[in-house]
Amino acid sequence: MTAKLIHGYEVVIGFETHAQLATQSKIFSRASTAFGAEPNTQACAVDLALPGTLPVMNRAAVACAIKLGLALGSHIAPASVFARKNYFYPDLPKGYQISQFEIPVVQGGEVSFFLGEEKKTVRLVRAHLEEDAGKSLHEEFHGMSGIDLNRAGTPLLEIVTEPDMRSTEEAVAYAKALHQIVTWIGICDGNMQEGSFRCDANVSVRKPGQPLGTRREIKNLNSFRYMQQAIDYEIRWQIEQLEDGYAIQQATVLFDPDTGETRAMRTKEDAADYRYFPDPDLPPLVVAPEWIERVKAEMPELPQAMAARFVEQYGLPEYDATTLTQSQAMAAYFEDAAKGCSQPKLASNWVMGEISRRLNAEEIGMEAVKVTSAQLAALIGRIQDGTISNNAARQVFEALWTGEGQDVDAIITAKGLKQMNDTGALEKIIDEVIAANPANVEQYKAGKDKAFNALVGQVMKASKGKANPQQVNELLKAKLA
Repeated sequence: MTAKLIHGYEVVIGFETHAQLATQSKIFSRASTAFGAEPNTQACAVDLALPGTLPVMNRAAVACAIKLGLALGSHIAPASVFARKNYFYPDLPKGYQISQFEIPVVQGGEVSFFLGEEKKTVRLVRAHLEEDAGKSLHEEFHGMSGIDLNRAGTPLLEIVTEPDMRSTEEAVAYAKALHQIVTWIGICDGNMQEGSFRCDANVSVRKPGQPLGTRREIKNLNSFRYMQQAIDYEIRWQIEQLEDGYAIQQATVLFDPDTGETRAMRTKEDAADYRYFPDPDLPPLVVAPEWIERVKAEMPELPQAMAARFVEQYGLPEYDATTLTQSQAMAAYFEDAAKGCSQPKLASNWVMGEISRRLNAEEIGMEAVKVTSAQLAALIGRIQDGTISNNAARQVFEALWTGEGQDVDAIITAKGLKQMNDTGALEKIIDEVIAANPANVEQYKAGKDKAFNALVGQVMKASKGKANPQQVNELLKAKLA
């Protein structure tokens, strides 16, 4: 499929994502990584590179990198090297950041996802381990900046893509897919507000068939909504600059959500500006095949594999299976409900429909769902065996959700929602409706379908909604034949 052009320009986007790893201590020290501590209470001598200190690699951080490599089909380097990335910034106490440059631990791989009905794949260049810097605080200090070094030394995986994305929608879908994977395999909590998952988007534009344009990097996008706004603005800005005859200068830019604009922070450095060299205090990181196999054995079933199984095992459409595997909690809930009823597709419809709608409305996650999977399975069972109609099922669901009742059958009895399955009683109501509505009967016989629907409505009304709609249709057609 050819890329969509904007004013005759093709958009090219690549991503660098920093995922904070879910370890209890920092990447090279034993200092805590817990969020929300008082400023500068979780930065130890090693994080500050004080004289006489030496970094020691955190084994759990390496295990996280191995998990990501396995999840994305990457090559996991048997030996990788740590480097010093040299630059001065007030919140970088060492004057350098320990990262990986020439030989990263995770190499290649890909992330696949759906954009509407179309399957997309983004290739990865690498994912490397590194430490985070501290944080500069400007708002609370008039005319000064405060420095909080609690984040200094926090373990990160920087995940770098090829420039494979051709639209803002594709870029945001990629970011969501990656977010799903890192949270699913448990290497990152994915909390974007706390900075656990933040993305840098490299954006450029070009005329079709031309070489890649000059890119500008939008830093630290920590919400999918801001990501969409920032990239859209940057694309428009670059096209306007080129159309007005100006060249694009490579730069690092920030997005201001208040104005909806990006603004240049500094001209973009290249690798040579950082004077990378191997860190003399850290030996090469060696990952033995046995270690990879141990990590592999502990990995959960991955989203794509689970979605494929849902298609195969439960006969779901691929779209349903992909939607239900957005989180482990949703997938587990669906599977429990599907096993408890004979129609998995109905379970899928309820989870993707009514349950998702209520979770969104109340802004709660799947872990706080107010109807258990067993209750949903029981409710679906009562729809299937004709005990209640779809309309009555929604009333039962409402009672379960609000805590009005816990047992499906008890709610049906208490609310008098049982469908009328007595053919004799139903025929009597139908006879009365036919007798009372001769005009509709004539119209139906003259070929007007709306007249039939009107008669069905009258029967349902006379039965106080308890008649089985399918049975009403069959009996009414037979009587009118």
